[in-house]
Amino acid sequence: YFELLQPNHQTFCFAAMVCWGKPSTSGDEIKVPQTVAAPAQLDDRPQRKVTQYMHGVRTQHDGSTPPDRALQKLREGNQRFVSGTAASPTSFKSEHREALATHGQNPLVAVLGCADSRAPIEILFDQQPGDVFVLRNAGNTLSHAEGSVVGSLEYCVGPLGSKLILVLGHTKCGAMMGATQMMLNAQKSTEASDPAKQTTLEKLLEGLGSVAAQAQQELRPDASADDIAAHTVNVNVFSGMARLLSYSESIREKVKSGEVQLHGAVYDIVTGKVKFLGQHPLQAALVTDSKALGA
Repeated sequence: YFELLQPNHQTFCFAAMVCWGKPSTSGDEIKVPQTVAAPAQLDDRPQRKVTQYMHGVRTQHDGSTPPDRALQKLREGNQRFVSGTAASPTSFKSEHREALATHGQNPLVAVLGCADSRAPIEILFDQQPGDVFVLRNAGNTLSHAEGSVVGSLEYCVGPLGSKLILVLGHTKCGAMMGATQMMLNAQKSTEASDPAKQTTLEKLLEGLGSVAAQAQQELRPDASADDIAAHTVNVNVFSGMARLLSYSESIREKVKSGEVQLHGAVYDIVTGKVKFLGQHPLQAALVTDSKALGA
């Protein structure tokens, strides 16, 4: 019943089941009575709470998760990941897979993240299959109005009913460094690049040039390429949020009405911590005028 209990606390678990009976189905979380203390050695480490779902896992038979609650679940999951108390993969069982296949998915969040292998989204948020609707590409970018990404996000907050979209960048991003270097090289070159001779990767990085240039402008004049690339990570997250609101009328309207929230974040690949950046500072203007930032 309670995931904070470890195998060596079987006696405590049995006593809890006998005294308390079946858990209440009211509310999102099963509450442990305050009169019974959890094992002392686990008190200072974040533990996964047991959530009551109709089929033991989040499906379409359960209600949508409010955006504030979904965001809190991501924060709590990342804290567990950092502290080393993330759920074991074996806690997701065959009946959970069957429930998802039979009753449909109901993700609490849609995440646009980077394809970097060092930033595994479900793992760093300690989420199970069915919890997160994930979209990834190099640089978590929307610089070319990627229809597959935008359409997939529209599907997640439309038919699937998710109420939160998160654009997630990460530190030491190779795409941001590549875009920064290409931007700096272009500033030194007297010849324009020939699009016909560019690889698809070069076109992708060139599309991020405006983001790198903005990051450069926001730093001191003598900022190094590494400094610019590091700041480009944050600028790119906000740029992706603005572009999404520009490209998708349906998402823009849902954000404007408050039905859906759009947030940004950056994952530190060294510490494991996710820094949540909040909503776009110009969101009010962006949802009113899709061209507010020239996205």
